[in-house]
Amino acid sequence: MLGYLIRRILAAIPVMGVVALFVFLLLRLTPGDPAAILAGDNATPEQLDRIRTSLGLNEPLYTQFFTWIGKLLHGDFGVSLISNVPVITMIGNRIEPTVAIALATIIFTVIVAVPLGVIAAWKHGTWIDRLVMALSVIGFSVPVFVIGYVLIQIFAIDLRWLPVQGYRKIASGFGPFLERIILPTLTLSFIYIALIARMTRAAMLDVLDEDYIRTARAKGIAEHGVLLRHALRNAAVPVITVIGTGFALLISGVVVTETVFNLPGIGRLTVDAVLARDYPVIQAMILLTSGIYVGVNLLIDLSYSLLDPRIRY
Repeated sequence: MLGYLIRRILAAIPVMGVVALFVFLLLRLTPGDPAAILAGDNATPEQLDRIRTSLGLNEPLYTQFFTWIGKLLHGDFGVSLISNVPVITMIGNRIEPTVAIALATIIFTVIVAVPLGVIAAWKHGTWIDRLVMALSVIGFSVPVFVIGYVLIQIFAIDLRWLPVQGYRKIASGFGPFLERIILPTLTLSFIYIALIARMTRAAMLDVLDEDYIRTARAKGIAEHGVLLRHALRNAAVPVITVIGTGFALLISGVVVTETVFNLPGIGRLTVDAVLARDYPVIQAMILLTSGIYVGVNLLIDLSYSLLDPRIRY
């Protein structure tokens, strides 16, 4: 296991190197003067010179690249061209809402979706199975922003149970924090519950006809033991893959939800940076997203041997 972990980490280095090269060339190879692109059409010569100096655009391309990589290795992602604040500080101030909602969404999704998928497979062909599949189709079909606005109308405006928008840090109290992540969590959970429930059902159907399942039932093991201890564990590999990939997608793709609920997360930070052409922030967000995907995929691969004893590294 340790040798496999080391090999995977070493294999991730060239992947991140390619991503870093792409991110670096994103600005440098854009047609036209990069400084003029960043500063806009009304920039003064002094502003253009300041941008060229701050980004090292007067140096040779390879010198710029190695200087930029050296700064990245020291945790320096540059300074925002709009707010003049270090990019790492901006990400640190924005990452808590996104991570909190992503974790809450994945936890709630697993608690709801996995039992639904197991029950649908167990009751395959019955009205319970058809109901779960119908709910899954609805979850896939309805856009996220529509679900968000419906939940706001019901729980925030009509019933007045929850606040409409905004975010409170967990340090300010768990109650206010929980109140403001319930609706975003429910909104994001719809599509992931549909996805994971369908995947769990399909994986369970593949194993429920296996010989070891019939043997377990012949031994008199209770049905819940057969389903959970024997069937679900052997069906868990594709399910855990979808769960891990879903978490990575949540971290990098909650833009719509953060906009609907006015959450100061990294999704909105990315959109604001794109609209303002704030390239240092855009570059940092691409690198962060790529790193999350690489890390999550590594954790998924390592979890396989824990879930399925037949898999060994």
